[in-house]
Amino acid sequence: MLTRRMLNRALLDRQMLLRRHDVKALAAIEHLVGMQSQAPLSAYVGLWTRLPDFRHEDLAGLLTDRTAVRIALMRGTIHLVSADDCLALRPVMQPLLDRLLRASYGRRLGGVDLDELASVARALMEERPLSFAELEELLGQRWPGRDGLAQAVRAVMPLVQVPPRGVWGASGQARHVHAESWLGRPLGDGSAAGDMVLRYLRAFGPASVKDMQTWSGLTGLRSVVKGLDLVTHRDENGVELFDLPEATLPGPDAEAPVRFLGEFDNLLLSHADRTRVMAEEYRWRVFTVNGIIRATILVDGFVAGLWRIQRGRVERAGETAVLEIEPFEPLGAATRDALAAEGERLLEFAAGDASARDIRFLE
Repeated sequence: MLTRRMLNRALLDRQMLLRRHDVKALAAIEHLVGMQSQAPLSAYVGLWTRLPDFRHEDLAGLLTDRTAVRIALMRGTIHLVSADDCLALRPVMQPLLDRLLRASYGRRLGGVDLDELASVARALMEERPLSFAELEELLGQRWPGRDGLAQAVRAVMPLVQVPPRGVWGASGQARHVHAESWLGRPLGDGSAAGDMVLRYLRAFGPASVKDMQTWSGLTGLRSVVKGLDLVTHRDENGVELFDLPEATLPGPDAEAPVRFLGEFDNLLLSHADRTRVMAEEYRWRVFTVNGIIRATILVDGFVAGLWRIQRGRVERAGETAVLEIEPFEPLGAATRDALAAEGERLLEFAAGDASARDIRFLE
């Protein structure tokens, strides 16, 4: 039987948060089975908090040389993944994207042949990358009066968001091309579901089938799990948890340094029962009604508050950056000192160009 604290330490260990791991950014992205990238720059903080000496250009270079891409995958949300994982995982996610399309735009697309729509859209994007607004307008000339044509294209074909979107220090509207055209290689055959589950457990386990389905958005994974060589545990509520036979579990008292997580970090989104990392009473403060997952701090391995960087100009002082830390409960002096020290490093990374930097605790 695995206690909540044991599951917490196992998750932190596999998420590279008990210690920073000296690996390349691409290796980290692949180990994590991608990083949610709904906020285009959140993955930079996610890698910074997991890797020593991570630099902005380490990720920016992966995007510009097409070694990594941003594409809709797990849960139908934008993820940063390696090019290899893009091609392997996107076909596995097709049933999810089909289901989401039927639920959201199915009735509005009556009479539209989706194969024809995909063919026309791909030809348009071969000419130049297109935003959804541009794609919607062009497709509307072929199918007037229809709504959600661009979203339908995203569901039926793999669209990657091309740079400068997602590149630190650059700006640009989200524009899309077909993944095969961008990467110059074909998609996989959709047979990678079993490998995907094994990799999920390597990055998030031990976990239940419901956890796997929460992370991926897919259904029917129990049949996939039955075909794998896994070991089982139980949590304190008797829920069956699966894990890799070779996986090790750190002790429940393993030290967990304070950490700053960026917006939409998958640590908070990849289990049906999130209490292994966040108390239920804090969920409403982290998960907003409009779908934003706020940036959080971890204290002793659990979500303990929020953080944000406010930037502004001060007369004669130039631009200033203030890291605001908003704990959910009062913090001890040692914890405040640890957060301040880590916060200084975060400010240097995220706002190194500011002429002045400060840290404020909002208590």
